[in-house]
Amino acid sequence: MSWIYISGILILSGINLLTVLGLSLLTGFTGLFSFGHAGFMAIGAYIAATATVKMGISFIPALLAGGCGAMIAGLLIGKLTLNLKGDYFCIATLGFGEAIRLILDNIKYFGGARGLPNIYPHTNLTVVIIIDIIAIVVLVFIIKSRHGRNMVAIREEEMASQVIGIDVFKYKLMSLAISALYAGIAGGLLAHYLGYIQPIMFKMVKSTELTIIVIFGGLGSVSGSVVGALLLTFLPEILRSFYEWRLVVYGAAVILIMITRPQGLMGGKEFSFKGIARIFRKFKNKSKNKKEGVKL
Repeated sequence: MSWIYISGILILSGINLLTVLGLSLLTGFTGLFSFGHAGFMAIGAYIAATATVKMGISFIPALLAGGCGAMIAGLLIGKLTLNLKGDYFCIATLGFGEAIRLILDNIKYFGGARGLPNIYPHTNLTVVIIIDIIAIVVLVFIIKSRHGRNMVAIREEEMASQVIGIDVFKYKLMSLAISALYAGIAGGLLAHYLGYIQPIMFKMVKSTELTIIVIFGGLGSVSGSVVGALLLTFLPEILRSFYEWRLVVYGAAVILIMITRPQGLMGGKEFSFKGIARIFRKFKNKSKNKKEGVKL
């Protein structure tokens, strides 16, 4: 495999990771399942691409505009649907994602079903890594703040949270808005990596894939989102030589993890610098002891 091919997969992993981090806040830490995040990605992609191609706006402001557009859409859909209970919110987000795709299919200004071509490829591995690091740091700060603790309380017991004075609707809406912002920026990055976008790229399958990554990595774990995004983006590419069977193997791997570890790979746990340093010291000590044994 050439470095160009590997870096391409890493870029796609980083773009998926950005959306998954936002979805992790909504699903893993607030307890709201969404199947409409491909719609938020589509909004971000089309706004960012239109800003650079048709309006001559530079890349970073265009990305922010795409993220803000998706966040506004998240606030609007949240105002209308967050009072729904259980599976009804999930169904509403699914309908939202499909509605966005069909609307884009029929707007000629955005190219309709043919899509929007000639997007300059601003996105590279360095840009994706920098944005992902910023996104992870911001997400960790949110989770460790009072607002993050309130979101976790809502996930654990919504009624009790309401009784002790937490504004449940406000924090659900905040979580959805931040999640949509992340997805919108990821959509802008995707548009400026591929150089071409089409509504069909943002089907329900994409939303399902993103939700699977969150569950696979572990609900309530930022580290799990990182591991899940990397593994499940790389796995179909590794299996590309088995073209006819690769999606079967991919599905079987996901099912196997769900059966053996229903809490996901990380199970709500996080990597820490202290833990990594401890593992490194143990490995170093073992290597040292082996060398000493050989000398004796």
